[in-house]
Amino acid sequence: MPLTETTRVAIVGAGPAGLLLSHLLAEAGIASIVIDQRTREEIETTIRAGILEQGTVEVLDALGDFSRARTVGHRHDGIELRFGGEGHRIDFAASVGRGVWLYPQHEALKDLIAARLDAGQDIRFGVSAQRVEGVDTERPTVVIADAEGTVSEIRAEFVVGADGSRSVVRPAVGGSSSEGYFREYPFAWFGILCEAPPSSDELIYSNSPDGFALISQRSATVQRMYFQCDPDADPDAWSEAELWDALQLRVPGTTLNEGPIFQRDVLRFRSFVARELQRGRAALVGDAAHTVPPTGAKGMNLAVADVILLDRALRALLLENDERLVETYAETASQRIWKAQHFSWWMTSMLHVAPDASEFDRKRQVGELTSVVESEAGRAYLAEAYTGWPLA
Repeated sequence: MPLTETTRVAIVGAGPAGLLLSHLLAEAGIASIVIDQRTREEIETTIRAGILEQGTVEVLDALGDFSRARTVGHRHDGIELRFGGEGHRIDFAASVGRGVWLYPQHEALKDLIAARLDAGQDIRFGVSAQRVEGVDTERPTVVIADAEGTVSEIRAEFVVGADGSRSVVRPAVGGSSSEGYFREYPFAWFGILCEAPPSSDELIYSNSPDGFALISQRSATVQRMYFQCDPDADPDAWSEAELWDALQLRVPGTTLNEGPIFQRDVLRFRSFVARELQRGRAALVGDAAHTVPPTGAKGMNLAVADVILLDRALRALLLENDERLVETYAETASQRIWKAQHFSWWMTSMLHVAPDASEFDRKRQVGELTSVVESEAGRAYLAEAYTGWPLA
């Protein structure tokens, strides 16, 4: 018989959603075990960009001195929409009185891991979930295996799937790993990291006849940039000169600061929402529940919004024996999820050039961009959605 341990909440996945949920539950005195098949080093060194909504930063403030979002991250009070060779600033502060922070996701993960380990949280790296059983009972079980392949069980009062787009928990909730609402986009982002000073103080979202580009920053000496490419593009097939030509072509009117490129990758675009987000004593959060294209900067922020709702529901269930918030978690979370899906789709379709775009499509797209930047209401909607709707 495999060894069986017990805890109040078993959390599969030590990403932002899983780690933040364990922190919030601990504040209420609710114990949890967090497992992740990756090592701590793999989690902390997998470089991922990150734009944090103001609400997300305020939630991370609960980590105290462990949160570096405000000190290491960079606050941005606007972005530039560039089209027709001209830039148009969307002023977040003027429109909605909020901003965002440029803070890579892997840095936020370092903060969360450090805070949880300092608090004595049970986080197990190199431990994979094999399957989840009994979600319709009061004691669901996660069957796990360690790095040596030894199988054991974690029996909990609730199981949370925070284990990303290839979630092991999702089949136990929805009956299938792939059942849901799905859209694949006909383009991808070619991303680079380069050693160069910033080309702009704020992010540039550029629409051009040759495709989309995003000019971002990482630090005073490192830049992060993307340009629209074919989903099957080979990142190693391009020379550095070809990459700089492709980027410069897509931001007419702006001269980019160039430098040695030390990382390159191709990021495919997909939208997904699981058909079921909760069943019995199990629920999904973050990428296990949904994915969005990165154009709207909603990925990690949407995960945090899920966690805020589920934390409140689990406190009611486990401390007051009140099941109502758990039972309405999916419906409540879906409202924000679909708003974020729409905003991400809207930004993506407005800024990218579809492979089959006609001259009409291009002129209509420029008309849409013009309508947004020339309208106070249009600028305010973009600012409100980009900086984040109020958290529950």
